[in-house]
Amino acid sequence: MVKMRLLRMGDKKNPIYRVVVVDSRKAATGEYIECVGHYRPTCDPVELTIDVEAAKAWIAKGVQPTETVKNLLVKTGAMEKSEKLSPSKTKTKKSDK
Repeated sequence: MVKMRLLRMGDKKNPIYRVVVVDSRKAATGEYIECVGHYRPTCDPVELTIDVEAAKAWIAKGVQPTETVKNLLVKTGAMEKSEKLSPSKTKTKKSDK
């Protein structure tokens, strides 16, 4: 399965992330298929650059973005806002009657 996720780079306490398309079985810091953009959360204002056309093309091919990447794609307009990719991880409490 191919995913779109963040690849951490940069120095200690100064992260820079690349938004990459990668085979999900590869290591988190392993080789990737294509770099779609980058994200620097420590800058003021936050620096976010994504190639919208490339991101849309990969999503059309069936690439699944992670939750964080999905939020970044919504901010840049590459994706429309929708429900979460996966169901909530917390269990709902049953009421006793």
